[in-house]
Amino acid sequence: MSDAKKVHQSPIRTPKQLITVIVLAFLVPIIVILLLVSFVQISPKTGAGSEAMTPEATAARIAPVAKFELAQAAGTRTLKSGEETFKAVCTTCHGAGIAGAPKFGDASAWAPRIQEGVATLWEHALKGYQGKNGVMPAKGGDTSLDDLEVQRAVVYMANAAGAKFTDPPAPAVAAEAPPPAPAASAPVPPVALPAVVAAVAAANASAAAGPTASADPGQNLFNNVCTACHGQGVAGAPKFGDKAAWAPRIAQGLDTLYQHAINGYQGKAGVMPAKGGSSASDDDVKAAVQYMVKAAK
Repeated sequence: MSDAKKVHQSPIRTPKQLITVIVLAFLVPIIVILLLVSFVQISPKTGAGSEAMTPEATAARIAPVAKFELAQAAGTRTLKSGEETFKAVCTTCHGAGIAGAPKFGDASAWAPRIQEGVATLWEHALKGYQGKNGVMPAKGGDTSLDDLEVQRAVVYMANAAGAKFTDPPAPAVAAEAPPPAPAASAPVPPVALPAVVAAVAAANASAAAGPTASADPGQNLFNNVCTACHGQGVAGAPKFGDKAAWAPRIAQGLDTLYQHAINGYQGKAGVMPAKGGSSASDDDVKAAVQYMVKAAK
């Protein structure tokens, strides 16, 4: 009988043990439920109602493996035609034949230039050129022009005067301008072209209106032509009566000043067109130089 009682004896023998079992019976299921809920919330979700079904995620899943886009390369621009470049830049001088520039459409003025060949004209236009009758600033004073635009403008002007030149071939890819060709001599630096042109145009207008009478031919030429630049110190020209500006020039000697004034000169600070862009005689030009030098002493 004692053995039978031990077999059927309950492990809960005291009220304290019973309370403990009851409490655990409630707490354990609650803790398990909370852990399951927490696991579901932090695990990645797929399917309806999840971020996987947003428009962005859907687009990313169906996007092709590779994409091909055509876009304009940075820094590229549409190059102007010869006519457009002429109207934008070249017409300033070549439109009216200012400062010795061959006038647009003037066959007689362009004939000797055309005979030199298009390659020579391109070189003079791109690098600048100092001739007996005037000056050609590099790229017409607008260094932002592409070489091809300048070459097209040369062909456009020359053909308008009777040439049969062909436009230069367009590059296969115009994303980058080709590097400038090495020059045999230092290129002519850009000139403040608008100021020079305006000054020479004013001198031409003054001469057309009638010369200013004076007993001194040098003073006459100064009043009608030289004053356009030397009167206000335009484009690096030493201002009339400015002793400090004239001093280094005078130190070179009259012969050097005569040569620069008659044949033209390209300096670091500006440009001197041959005879100031006029058709004055050599003697009158020398007289004008003497007149200005005397005023600066």
